Amino acid sequence: MSGICYPATGGEVYTYRVTSLDGLDLVALDRHLRAAGIPRAGELRAEFISGGRSNLTFLVYDDESKWVLRRPPLHGLTPSAHDMAREYRVVAALADSAVPVAGAVTMRDDDSVLGAPFQMVEYVPGQVVRTRAELEALGGPDVVSDCVDSLIRVLVDLHDIDPDAVGLSDFGKPTGYLERQVRRWGSQWQHVRLPDDPRDADVQRLHTRLADSVPPQSRTSIVHGDYRIDNTIVDAEDPKVVRAVLDWELSTLGDPLSDAALMCVHRDPALTVVFGEETAWTAPTMPSAEDLAHRYSVVSGQPLAHWDFQMALGYFKLGIIVAGIDFRRRVTADQQREPRVAAGGGQESDDAGDLLVQAVAVLISGGLAALN
Repeated sequence: MSGICYPATGGEVYTYRVTSLDGLDLVALDRHLRAAGIPRAGELRAEFISGGRSNLTFLVYDDESKWVLRRPPLHGLTPSAHDMAREYRVVAALADSAVPVAGAVTMRDDDSVLGAPFQMVEYVPGQVVRTRAELEALGGPDVVSDCVDSLIRVLVDLHDIDPDAVGLSDFGKPTGYLERQVRRWGSQWQHVRLPDDPRDADVQRLHTRLADSVPPQSRTSIVHGDYRIDNTIVDAEDPKVVRAVLDWELSTLGDPLSDAALMCVHRDPALTVVFGEETAWTAPTMPSAEDLAHRYSVVSGQPLAHWDFQMALGYFKLGIIVAGIDFRRRVTADQQREPRVAAGGGQESDDAGDLLVQAVAVLISGGLAALN
């Protein structure tokens, strides 16, 4: 299958005769699509898509159309990270803006169709550059640099959009964003931490230092909340062309410098552990975090005010997100382990979990270092 906007992990295509994928009831979805007046042709089929580390993502298609459907994970949620209605709303609002997005198709913010909220958008042909190998396949350093310039231009375009002009004036509170972010991610740590967590002291220390040093908000804009190359689709032939920005689940109204700083924090090699492979955004051919920040400042015309705080907040936020990924992994592992233990099987080592625990510690340490 060519031009898939996300790389599929499995080769088998499921139809009604299989009934459903885990988390996706195709029969129920087809009833919803037909009731909503969305044109259909032939059997509805689907593939599970790799990529989203928080939401489940599927490629859904029939004989004439393709869509991408997202829904929350099956286990272990942080309370505010899976709002399908918000994600769908911002994509619909940006349809005619300078920011490329997939066309909004349908959504439900209840569990009446799939047992969980979901949103579905049009399929966008192109490529998602996730791995270092995929980045290197784009071309040499000049090609990568030009691609990054395009990505930063799109982020600046997003931050330049007047929320009122696209119907998003109430998408978040216009002031107090930084205070709320510090408070929100500090509270979410309580949901995903380990019992007697050895990282707790450093997390609490970084949280306190951030809370005690919140600067004035630079300005208010729409922020993506998780912007990097693998949350975009670039053109399959010309990677300087950004076809769509993906994964809007953390978007809101906030400080654009916070958005830019998180993009820079994503360069930290500790994140390779999270994705289980050499990622594109942490590759040595990518511009450094300092270079990314400079490019953003030049294109936006905005000074990097209170940048140490913004970077520390980015490290804090990303550390808690990775802890949430580990939490969901542990919940799933525990559910799978219980039947084995009951049947007399032994305990298994958890090297992946240990690496994620270490990655969180590295990110929190990075936040503390940014404030020194």
